Amino acid sequence: MKAVMIRINVFTLLAVTLFFSFQYHSQLQAATPGKPNIVIIYADDLGYGDVSCYNPDRGKISTPHIDQLAAEGMRFTDAHSSSGVCSPSRYTLLTGRYHWRTHLQKGIVGLWGKPLIAPDRLTIGSIAQKAGYKTACIGKWHLGWDWPISKENRPYFGRFKKDAILTKEHHTAWRETFSQMIGGGPTTRGFDNYFGTDVPNHPPFCFIENNRTIGIPSQFLPQSKLVKNQASVQGPAVKGWALEPILPALSERTAQFIRREANTPEPFLIYMPLTSPHTPLSVNEEWKGKSNLNLYGDFVMETDAVVGQVLAAIQESGATENTLVLFTSDNGCAHYIGTKEMEGKGHFASGPLRGYKSDAWEGGHRVPFIVRWPGMVKQGSTNKNLIHQADVMATLAEIIGQTLPDNAGEDSFSFLSQLKGANQPVRPHAISCSIRGVPSLRDGDWKYIPDTGSGGWTRGRGDFPVQLYNLTDDIGETNNLAKQYPERVTAMQILLENLITKGRSTPGKKQKNDVKVVRFGRK
Repeated sequence: MKAVMIRINVFTLLAVTLFFSFQYHSQLQAATPGKPNIVIIYADDLGYGDVSCYNPDRGKISTPHIDQLAAEGMRFTDAHSSSGVCSPSRYTLLTGRYHWRTHLQKGIVGLWGKPLIAPDRLTIGSIAQKAGYKTACIGKWHLGWDWPISKENRPYFGRFKKDAILTKEHHTAWRETFSQMIGGGPTTRGFDNYFGTDVPNHPPFCFIENNRTIGIPSQFLPQSKLVKNQASVQGPAVKGWALEPILPALSERTAQFIRREANTPEPFLIYMPLTSPHTPLSVNEEWKGKSNLNLYGDFVMETDAVVGQVLAAIQESGATENTLVLFTSDNGCAHYIGTKEMEGKGHFASGPLRGYKSDAWEGGHRVPFIVRWPGMVKQGSTNKNLIHQADVMATLAEIIGQTLPDNAGEDSFSFLSQLKGANQPVRPHAISCSIRGVPSLRDGDWKYIPDTGSGGWTRGRGDFPVQLYNLTDDIGETNNLAKQYPERVTAMQILLENLITKGRSTPGKKQKNDVKVVRFGRK
């Protein structure tokens, strides 16, 4: 009798074990095509023409891993960031709301700047958390923090000369500050974990994990690391800080996260804002000279290799078939990294587009945009419809089964139907701004700029106060049609005003902008 009971208990235990094993593996499969893992790789200052599959005729940089991603997914050719510079574009991608509805009407978040994303603002991270995702941000944040800098210590956090001399007062102020938690960062804006350098060419020169610096910055950065196209602002650094290990560290942390989370029941979302190929052009030795162009070209190749390492980690973890990978860039290539030199060797970083980083012209904000989602997105497909990085919010929300409230994602149109193969445009219009805040408004094929020039750093001004282009016929923006079509200019001006005053560009309840929006082209 006792032996029979033991046998029954053994079978009962085996049945229970098999049941929970089945439940566990069912949960592992819960990230079905309707709820995939999500990896967003956000390059920094990568031009439209820097990716070879976007620029086969005027490009000389080899990007095999990004090209392979495109071959396995969908490549969008009319995708745009919110700005020709980084902080505003990052805000819009994360929130689905145009950055110019905030106080950041021009420029970027400044040194030791406050958080740009409001604490109660829904982000792609927080909406994924609501859907049961484990979330991480690994890379460059550059959206501000609540730095714990006291009024007394503020003088020791200014802009310093490259050859600044460290004093006892500097050391004390930095120790007091960096011994504390830093508020307002990624872990308060929808991400369970953060690891990165905030802004690699600005202080503090150290890694930050979650809400604390790794080590206490206690010295100035050596002058040798502040030369052209390296770090740009002197300030507190941890001892022995080097720029070259930053990108590999981000790659390794991302791979670790993927390998760990791929073996848990919950789906995961990684937002990986790279620090490259933006300055500092801290190219590791194995990549120097590989492009036969210059350091920037080498750094693009190293960036492509990092994309390959992330994709390999997904593959090795067994998560490829159930992971949506999105690759894009925050704005165009910066002209100051040697674009003329590269053009002399046959590489045009903006491809067929006019302008570069900072501009309202297409080279400032038309960017590579690739999505791979096995079983859902047709391999090797190309989409020519207008989309915007603001659209990431609504698209992911629809994919993971979340509904956006009226006060979230106000400028976000879901392009999920496009991913599934539909060719009907989902976004009728879009706004992208220059570094000075000059907007460029798209309405179908038409583009309007209420300025006579680029609105940014690229030189060249026309003889008419506004610009109007038809991009279907003139993607290089060479023929200003504003004089020829005054009624179209008026229509674009009215549309721009309506998009500003409604507080949103999507259907829904009218919303308030955070501040009065600056108007351009009005007397």
